[in-house]
Amino acid sequence: MRSAAALLLVAAAVLPAVVELASPAPSTAIGPPPGPDRALPPVSHPDLRPPGAPSVDLRLTGDASNRITLVLLGDGYTAAQQQLFHEQADRAWRALLEIEPFRTYQGFFNIRRVDVVSPVPGIAETESAGKSTATPLGMHFWCEGTARLLCADEQATARWAGQGDGPQYLIALANSTEYGGAGGTGVTTLAGGSPDAGRIIQHEIGHTVGTLGDEYDSAPNDPDYPNLSAVDAEEMLRERTKWWRWLGAESPDGGGTVGAYRSANGLYRPTADSVMRTLGSTYNLPSREAIVEQLYRRVKPTDDPEPAPGQVDGRPKLHVRPLALTGPRQLRVSWSLDGKPVEASSADGTWLDSGTLALEPGGKHTVTATVQDTTDWVRDEAFRNQYMTRTVNWTLTG
Repeated sequence: MRSAAALLLVAAAVLPAVVELASPAPSTAIGPPPGPDRALPPVSHPDLRPPGAPSVDLRLTGDASNRITLVLLGDGYTAAQQQLFHEQADRAWRALLEIEPFRTYQGFFNIRRVDVVSPVPGIAETESAGKSTATPLGMHFWCEGTARLLCADEQATARWAGQGDGPQYLIALANSTEYGGAGGTGVTTLAGGSPDAGRIIQHEIGHTVGTLGDEYDSAPNDPDYPNLSAVDAEEMLRERTKWWRWLGAESPDGGGTVGAYRSANGLYRPTADSVMRTLGSTYNLPSREAIVEQLYRRVKPTDDPEPAPGQVDGRPKLHVRPLALTGPRQLRVSWSLDGKPVEASSADGTWLDSGTLALEPGGKHTVTATVQDTTDWVRDEAFRNQYMTRTVNWTLTG
């Protein structure tokens, strides 16, 4: 369980004019800004799924061992309400993939739905003041004493989700039309029937995936979050800390430039507004970079090449399989022979016919393919070189 302070951060969220979701361990809620929360690594639990819960792959983009699987589960949906859960789950994941950088990087995600049947309809809502109903995931409002903070039993949710072949993020939808949710812990939650469900998940997943904090004025937040700072722009630049590389860049929403905007709580945020401050907004550039970096901490830029790297006989076709991006941005592939650049055999650069190379008979030659994400959404070149670049070598003999 998270600390009460962390959970409170999550509960604040902004409705059209008011609000936002906070960043607590679960992070979802409405009302006065709560506190921050910290996203934990993806959850994967072995052989724990209870029997009788159908699992459906809604979207497969590639090998699960090199993809992040979003696992959608419902709580408080009876057998007769499973279609309702299916519709609300679809709206949730589609809303998530509408916001950048998730839209461009949607190929990094597989999406799976687990149909959990509840013996009773609905969950414990705000008027229940923390009481829980006998639902499989134990979801309830009033988590940690905050009305709109929506929590789930994380161990139970992990059991129903089961083990994946790669990293997983669990998203639990409650059968409720109230406003609420949470993010930043092992389970991201939202009220599946809320009119704001799509905007809620866009905010809460920022806590979970990007380890972002809330940018509210009154949230007692922690400056350790990548989008929060205790120092102003001048000191950032001088000390080369926080989002110093982004200072002066145009904000994605057209609302000004990245700087250091002081909140009433004394901390600085990168822009005047963002989805971590107001639901329905966009991620600012430092937050966008933080999310992309977290994706690459879990996923490699390519699936396994063919043939396997190392020594190969003959003159085979050499393939690399970069993960696909949505839109004009694609990963860059470059080839070299014994350290000198050569042209790929395909227009997309993903394969090279080594039989077309002028090779010395009987000698050994090294062919290298380098795959790199050159996106301008990341300005940390050391990170790009370490995590967003993969080099593959084949030694041709014979």
